[in-house]
Amino acid sequence: MIRVVRFLLAVALVAFGAVWLADRPGEVTIDWLGYRVDSSVAMLLVAVAVLALAILATWSLLRGLVRSPGRVTAFVRDRRSERGYQAISRGLIAIGAGDLPAARRFAGEARRFSGDEPLALLLAAQTAQLAGNRSAAEVTFRRMADRGETKLLGLHGLFVEAQRRSDPMAAREVAEEAVRANPAVAWAAEAVLEFRCAQGDWAGALRALDSNMKTGLTDRSSYRRSRAVLLTARALSGGDREAAIADVTEAVRLSPGLVPAAALAGRLLAEAGRSRQAARIIETAWRINPHPDLAETYAHVRTGDSARDRLMRVETLARIRPDDPEGKLAVARAAIDAREFAAARAALAPLVPAPTRRVALMLAEIEERDTGDVGRTREWMARALNAARDPAWTADGLVSDKWLPVSPATGRLDAFQWKVPLADLNPPLAAHLDGAGHLIDEPAPVASVVAEPPHGEPPRPAPSPAVADEDAPAYDGRASAPSEPAARPASAREEVALPAVLSPRQRAAPRPPHYADSVIPLVHSPDDPGPDPDLPADPAPVPPERWWRSLFR
Repeated sequence: MIRVVRFLLAVALVAFGAVWLADRPGEVTIDWLGYRVDSSVAMLLVAVAVLALAILATWSLLRGLVRSPGRVTAFVRDRRSERGYQAISRGLIAIGAGDLPAARRFAGEARRFSGDEPLALLLAAQTAQLAGNRSAAEVTFRRMADRGETKLLGLHGLFVEAQRRSDPMAAREVAEEAVRANPAVAWAAEAVLEFRCAQGDWAGALRALDSNMKTGLTDRSSYRRSRAVLLTARALSGGDREAAIADVTEAVRLSPGLVPAAALAGRLLAEAGRSRQAARIIETAWRINPHPDLAETYAHVRTGDSARDRLMRVETLARIRPDDPEGKLAVARAAIDAREFAAARAALAPLVPAPTRRVALMLAEIEERDTGDVGRTREWMARALNAARDPAWTADGLVSDKWLPVSPATGRLDAFQWKVPLADLNPPLAAHLDGAGHLIDEPAPVASVVAEPPHGEPPRPAPSPAVADEDAPAYDGRASAPSEPAARPASAREEVALPAVLSPRQRAAPRPPHYADSVIPLVHSPDDPGPDPDLPADPAPVPPERWWRSLFR
């Protein structure tokens, strides 16, 4: 409505001006160079307007002719760029669909129209990966790594290719370069930390962990736990005793329930004559996580004590968690060492209805040392063969008699957990060890590994020590007849313990590379959630610019 009113007003003004000039025609005389022109004012205005339009049209034509080469060049360039980006888009879609011929065709078009554009290089590299041409992919990724805008993407591609060909040294060099370029890159930071841990470079691993914390890649709780594990590993590696004490003291402060740190701190502080501090650390760790190593260290926290004194100390520790089986086992062990067999039987009595291997072996030892009854000793030994398993240090399908800071199978930090191992019919090859504790390619024909289930599968149930054996006779305080041995499946596996310290061959052995796709996975955009109500409204459409306005630019 407003536009109509404006149009009517404009028409009225023009009509009023025309009528006004018609009523007042006036006379205009032009005498120039011997020529004389007589006209009215209205005709003079029309002539001036026509002359101005002719001048503007001539100027526009001349300027268009001057600018035409640049416009033609820009049109051709934009056309090639558009075709190049269309080829890149279609090529990436073809890679996602696994269409290798189409990906090759579009990669050639992208190379022809876009040259060394970042997305064209990415398309070429992923096409080479999809085709299985690793050398061409690495060459393209190296070209991308040499350019500033695609450096990290190229390094990521080189890292994936190094992992695929099982070259840990090259993978580490690429990861280190990526961290130097940008410490906040998650894949590179995690890889650097993992490689340094695998090589036993605990100081370097601590620096990498601190960097991950500063860049926000690690939350505070995970950082405290990982730092405690690394400090414990550095203290276990040997060196200055005072430095080791400082490391484990900080470790137990960061993670009081870390059993290896508390046990090592207790031993080192006891040797340094700081028995009270050692006892407090062990008691705190026992409240959180009772463990046989803590009980053993607590029993020997004072040098020169008799076996009875150690028994009294362990009984004090067990009273902190009176219902925990580890306390009863610790008291029984100390009582056997002190030759207090009645106290040992009393401590083990609540565990006899469903004995684990440790319980059965302790009862066999009691019978052998107390009564010398060979028959009952053999009964308990036979029962130990089929008893439920005791908790052990397990990680990634491996069972170790000692805690290790890093899993030998995957290089994962803080992988070992104290729990009952679960049977696995398909353990990883890294779990098989020879007699010297070295990794071997094939498992032995008889011995194999009690392993955890693969990642992503539900754990298989293990025999629970809390369920009583219905066929077992009542416990008479001395010995009981063993239950009938259950038939063991053909796939039953024996435990293979890991050495406490990795051998040089194990450290040098490359870990199984992480699973890598045929191409580097692209980042998928999330589904469109719709318009954001917080965003400002779209601006009103701008009318097209009039042709005559560009003449005065």
